[in-house]
Amino acid sequence: MGEEIQYSRFNKTDYQKFSSRLEEETALVKSWFENGGFSSAPLQAGYELEAWLINRIGNPAAINDSFLEKADNALLSPELAKFNVELNVVPGNLSQKILSTFEAQLDDLWQQCSTTAASLDSDFIGIGILPTLQDSDLTLENISMMDRYKALNEQVLRQRNGLEITLNINGRDNLQVSHKDVMLEAAATSLQIHTQVPMEDAVRYYNASIILSAPMVAVSANSPCLFGQRLWQETRIPAFEQAVPMGGYGGAAAGPVHRVSFGSDYVRGSLYECFQENLDHFPILLPVQYESAIEKVRHLRLHNGTIWRWNRPLIGFDDDQTPHLRIEHRVCAAAPSNLDNIANIAFYYGLVHYYATEEDPPEHSMPFADAKNNFYRAAQLGIKHKTSWFSNDTESLQKIILDKLLIAAEAGLYKLGIDERDCRRYLSTIEKRVEKNRTGSEWQLNFLNAHQDDRTLLTLNYLKNQKSGRPVHEWDFEAST
Repeated sequence: MGEEIQYSRFNKTDYQKFSSRLEEETALVKSWFENGGFSSAPLQAGYELEAWLINRIGNPAAINDSFLEKADNALLSPELAKFNVELNVVPGNLSQKILSTFEAQLDDLWQQCSTTAASLDSDFIGIGILPTLQDSDLTLENISMMDRYKALNEQVLRQRNGLEITLNINGRDNLQVSHKDVMLEAAATSLQIHTQVPMEDAVRYYNASIILSAPMVAVSANSPCLFGQRLWQETRIPAFEQAVPMGGYGGAAAGPVHRVSFGSDYVRGSLYECFQENLDHFPILLPVQYESAIEKVRHLRLHNGTIWRWNRPLIGFDDDQTPHLRIEHRVCAAAPSNLDNIANIAFYYGLVHYYATEEDPPEHSMPFADAKNNFYRAAQLGIKHKTSWFSNDTESLQKIILDKLLIAAEAGLYKLGIDERDCRRYLSTIEKRVEKNRTGSEWQLNFLNAHQDDRTLLTLNYLKNQKSGRPVHEWDFEAST
């Protein structure tokens, strides 16, 4: 959710000052796009991974303040709820052994998190939506102790004129719940994959990420249930979109522009189009005043951080303070194992590089409406979703991945110079998962079928399997306590 802010209460002057600075910074960013002001450094890779703290019987443990204090690691930070934390990685060049380096670093950090949690008589688990989560866990008593989250909650409710936030998700079951705060957003945890891209290539990578959102959300699905209801293969998607239900100016909550969305279109000329859309269509949520130089574009970056496209452009800075562009691919759930997480990252990087460097841009062949429909249907149905993939034939995503996308991902990783052994290790994990139709969501659903919908038993056995380090396609459905 971004950096901490200084906050007590905002007033009309705060909004006016922020709006003025936002306009100035947006104009400056426009000049960077027009004059080649962004970095042309080689592709850089990075990610953020959200996780849960649970007690010994598998329920959420609202202890991230004491957990973070005890862990004392700059790569860990709080999330919206006290039972969630975020794991970060030091970015690296997208080449050679970066993927196995990421896996080794994640293993080390995860071990520290598990050890720290154990010292607090709790456990640490990575999963899209925690099966034991109850509606009653999502209260302001469990909001993290950061001014940013307090302010965000107040401002979302202010702009909704105090209207309750309602989830209405139809899947195998139907879920309807209402809340008077933004804590519903804390029900979902994700893997967010970052790619720093040269300015001249940013349009192609951004549009390719949009197209690839459907297979990525399907292959990484790990959130089939919420509050005991079986919903979508990746229930995070409707849950997050409805948990921050805000549209654009003029009360356009039901209009085409939403704060959490698939976006409004491909980018045509440059990523500046997204930042101009941010300025034109989205009311300011957090009008924090920064004294920093305009070149830091802190107001623009904060505003962008309160708009959650599933593929989000970001502005950061190289070590020499040259601004750079990043694309944040937000569609994946936190995976059942560290190997599964890195396999998802590898699959995305291979695919996005392959499609972003094709001679004929794929966005010229797949209308944005089709990419959007594919995404939501894939989130609902998983790899069984049937679509046409740059052909006249309609096939399941399962077949498309096995017959086409794994080959494309391998070619993309090869072009990036990724270590051949790493390519085989991670893409074979995807291949076996898809062959068996054994995503995290499918494993959870099969386990529930085998054990009378026992969500506590599911959570504890999921954790046991996760601690084994084996990828989810190797997990069985036997239960132990």
